[in-house]
Amino acid sequence: MTTLKWFALTLCLVLTACNSQTSTQKTATSEAENSHSDRMNIVSPDWGNAATLTAMGHAPIATGDVRVWDRWVGSPKLPTSITDLGIRYQPNAELIAQLPVDMVIDNYFYEHARNLYGDVPAESVMSAAKGETATWADYTEPTRELGVLIDNPKMAEDYIVQSQKDIQLASQQFKERYPKAKKFAVVQFADANNMRMYVANSLFQPALEQMDRELVVLGKGNQWGFVPIRMGDLAQLDDETCLLIIDPLSPITRAEIEDSLIWQRLGYGNTRCVGELPPVWIYGGMSSLVSLADNLSEVSLKGGEVL
Repeated sequence: MTTLKWFALTLCLVLTACNSQTSTQKTATSEAENSHSDRMNIVSPDWGNAATLTAMGHAPIATGDVRVWDRWVGSPKLPTSITDLGIRYQPNAELIAQLPVDMVIDNYFYEHARNLYGDVPAESVMSAAKGETATWADYTEPTRELGVLIDNPKMAEDYIVQSQKDIQLASQQFKERYPKAKKFAVVQFADANNMRMYVANSLFQPALEQMDRELVVLGKGNQWGFVPIRMGDLAQLDDETCLLIIDPLSPITRAEIEDSLIWQRLGYGNTRCVGELPPVWIYGGMSSLVSLADNLSEVSLKGGEVL
């Protein structure tokens, strides 16, 4: 009898433990499902909002032109689960209809496509200079707007604080490597002779300002934050200004630049300082400021006396 009683008691304890573990697993699963179900499914055709949301920790379920994201945006990396809407300016309507979308976050450039989302609410968030000179607030305020829209203001505030810390760390790393390099002109080549110079109302202004560095410009920018210049215009820059070239830069254009007599006479890489940076989304938000700072902290500068 004693043996049978011990066997029955042991069996009872085992079954109770199993039931308890199963109950715990079900509770955890249920909590995870509830947590996931509470998360808003955001679609953003705009790369700037998509990048900042991703960096914040609330990546959209879909954005456009994912296939060339790395070529123009670079960081942050998109989750592998994200859906490609096709061309950003003309999203795939049939694909959108199949997505469980709670909200679309775009800006005025994409408002023409809102009819494709049916009854899904759409909100516009734009990170850009409000005046002739871009400020840190021009990028923190849209980030906070995103936090409100996804019903998680704390996530946005935490990201802003962390972003400033990341930029300060990148600044310190850069200063340790190139203490004399303090002035920068930023360009992106359209072809071997024509380029965009990014000026005071671009994101380069607050990014460099946060890094205690100066953005040097040749003229007042358009609404996109740049002024078109030709290669010969670079001669107006003083010898203490380091030229930053933003990728992408095609191999053909690169070869034509190197063969250019004007470029050779300018002396970049020899008597003048130059550096090439990985892609950063020029029209992005807070995540672009952080990416730019990170890229600058790792850049290889060459030429000139500032090194």
